[in-house]
Amino acid sequence: MKKIIFIMIFSFSLFANDIIIKESGCDVHTTVHHLKRILHEKNLQIFAIINHGANAKAAGFAMPPAVMVVFGKAQMGTQLMRQDPTVGLDLPLRILVYETKEGTTKIAYRDGSWLARHHLLDAAKIIEKMDAALEKITTKAGQCKND
Repeated sequence: MKKIIFIMIFSFSLFANDIIIKESGCDVHTTVHHLKRILHEKNLQIFAIINHGANAKAAGFAMPPAVMVVFGKAQMGTQLMRQDPTVGLDLPLRILVYETKEGTTKIAYRDGSWLARHHLLDAAKIIEKMDAALEKITTKAGQCKND
């Protein structure tokens, strides 16, 4: 029984490590605004903005604000997809900005190294660059000064 519990806890901790969650100092709308500006400044293409909160409302459901920004850079993604086309299931990159039940704003994204662990990739430098960029982008997007 102890082994089963240990395996369950260990498995959940592995899944938890795939997603990085940070707190934003701004509301969802402002954080997304910052995120879009930063991505534009870094010449990253925004492919879609998915407003989960608005979609829920349109379907007759209430939920706190949640917006996903889908973005990427073909020069990096193409290099990865040439190694393993199935990485296209996880690209372009996504950042989710959402409000918790407690009213705080969170920024969530999948760690770039997750791609290397789940696909047949030999791209340590690209993944390292991706991880560093995601860290900087999300940290900056969550910083609120007098905007």
